[in-house]
Amino acid sequence: MISKTTSILKAGLLPLVAVTLTIAAVAAAGLGRAAREEKARVVPAPAMDEQRTANTSAVAVLAGGCFWGVQGVFQHTRGVTGAISGYAGGPQGGAKYELVSGGATGHAESVQVTYDPQQISFGRLLQVYFSVAHDPTQLNRQGPDSGPQYRSAIFPLNDEQAHIATAYIAQLNAARAFSAPIVTKVEAGKTFYPAEDYHQDYLTRHPSAPYIVMNDLPKIEDLKRLFPDLYRAAPMLVSTAK
Repeated sequence: MISKTTSILKAGLLPLVAVTLTIAAVAAAGLGRAAREEKARVVPAPAMDEQRTANTSAVAVLAGGCFWGVQGVFQHTRGVTGAISGYAGGPQGGAKYELVSGGATGHAESVQVTYDPQQISFGRLLQVYFSVAHDPTQLNRQGPDSGPQYRSAIFPLNDEQAHIATAYIAQLNAARAFSAPIVTKVEAGKTFYPAEDYHQDYLTRHPSAPYIVMNDLPKIEDLKRLFPDLYRAAPMLVSTAK
């Protein structure tokens, strides 16, 4: 189920005058970190990665809490050519926000990331995912959001992705990259369904929304700070990709 705090923030019921903070001000005050309960860090790169081919387009589907922030992170990542918020893990009939928010559809709020393998690999995307996009040690929740729809999950689209993701989780757990075990699930054979239009590019379109200020803008700052070689100032928006 969705937490009361999240419901209030997502509904935009808090006065905007209280959240007219810049990204830098939020980061300096530490507000986003306290709200997200996450500690961004650069985890080791995966020892195993996808085979290099001549392909210039590939897709990954990742879930790590509210899709607004996850989408925002990957839209600011070099090599990503598109990022769409949506749902994965459940049936097509349940892929609606009002149903997914109830926590009983099997879906997780997810992001379909389209990328150029000549610029960034699947393994490198996973490094950003584990380092910046979310906290992979939180079970069926992420920051203020609770319920299985906010679970940490990777939805591999082929055997190679499944093998890489499983091996990487084992690698990070063995290295004790986090103070608690990673709870991220690798869920193969699941279909991705795009979310409603009003969820797309939400971080960019609503930078002053309380939820975005406290939970998601710090993730963009973390990407810029921890992965300067991958950070892209201008996001690859859904409208741009079209």
